[in-house]
Amino acid sequence: MKRELLHPRDQIMKTMERIYRYRMTTTSGGNLSIRDASGDIWITPARVDKGNLQPSDIVCVRTDGTVDGKHPPSSEFPFHQSIYSVRPDVNSIVHAHPVALVAFSICQLVPETRLFHQAHAVCGQTGFAPYALPGSEALGNVIAQQFRDGCDSVILENHGVVVGGDSLSRAFQRFEAFEFAAKTIIKANQLAAVRYLSDSQLQQTHARTVKLESFVPGDASIRERELRRDLCDFIRRGCRQRLLISTEGSFSARVDNQAFLITPTHQDRECLEIRDLVLVKQGCMEDGKKASRAVRAHQAIYQRHPDVHAIVFAHPVNATAFSVTGECFDARTIPESYVFLRDVANVPYGIQYHNGEQIADHVSSEKPVAILENDGVLVTGNTVLDAFDRLEVLEATAEAVINSRAIGDVSSMSPETITELRKAFNLD
Repeated sequence: MKRELLHPRDQIMKTMERIYRYRMTTTSGGNLSIRDASGDIWITPARVDKGNLQPSDIVCVRTDGTVDGKHPPSSEFPFHQSIYSVRPDVNSIVHAHPVALVAFSICQLVPETRLFHQAHAVCGQTGFAPYALPGSEALGNVIAQQFRDGCDSVILENHGVVVGGDSLSRAFQRFEAFEFAAKTIIKANQLAAVRYLSDSQLQQTHARTVKLESFVPGDASIRERELRRDLCDFIRRGCRQRLLISTEGSFSARVDNQAFLITPTHQDRECLEIRDLVLVKQGCMEDGKKASRAVRAHQAIYQRHPDVHAIVFAHPVNATAFSVTGECFDARTIPESYVFLRDVANVPYGIQYHNGEQIADHVSSEKPVAILENDGVLVTGNTVLDAFDRLEVLEATAEAVINSRAIGDVSSMSPETITELRKAFNLD
């Protein structure tokens, strides 16, 4: 585990700031806690604006029950304490009321995380706790029972969600992935029946490993330095626009005919710095780093298509709704959508997990976008900006198409209109 250097107050404040910015809680809703090595519990305060939380607002409840802080601890402190008492491996807890998970909670349902492999792996075992009065001992008991039974992500009936992790970053990632899965299911249900992954399909991805020889790179070229900056900027923007989340997806850019930069595995996407990106050259990986497990797929696409200079694998909610239903994605909605996306292919499950050669058959500069069965989307471009722009257009178009289901029938552009567009924008 990565050594944590931030004070618990700072960890809680920064994580709550992120949750609030993502609109995954309200000014008064939700609470976070950390149990430190001495057993003291650091927790958000009661009745303090979550959108303007400061480190000095965080409260410490000592093991002897005394409270250190200028505010009382959250009224939900009892269930945090109950969870910690039954799970020695849990050292951080996130509780909030994100809209999609609340929708499940008021329907007495738990989102099925077999939607895509990463959500299933990150969220861990899921559970459901019957309703009890907020802040009560009874609520602590029903939640603790779910965690005692091995659950890591628990829906609270008519209330919200609680997730735990061995660190606050891990608990946040679980919380975020659980909400993303819930959102995707809600959107997908507006399209068609949702497909879920079987045990064998999950095992196929779980068993996937990538082993590359390492090398020590020389001085970085100006182009490599520019690409490192651009990738980090757009990955961060993508996270803040909810096109990417902290645990899912990969982004790469071609440096030259022999090398490309790619996101690392098992690192929070929004927090990546230029030094974290991994240089891959002639099939070898920058020494001391671990490239995304999708590295071979990226490599195969670059080798097959010299005019592709940037690649994104991502799970934006609306486009992924098409991924998990098998519904055909029609980009012939407005001129911008077709010009940017062209005709979007559906790729069978698991092709991208092999040696990468097969996935390269499904994209090119003429076919820049593909929907991956139960695994989000694949977008290519001739620059980092171009790939990111396409990802935005793809998600916006998918959302518009899904929203149109509540209004009427989609009217796609005619073949004559498409021919006119192709000619006007030199798409042939």
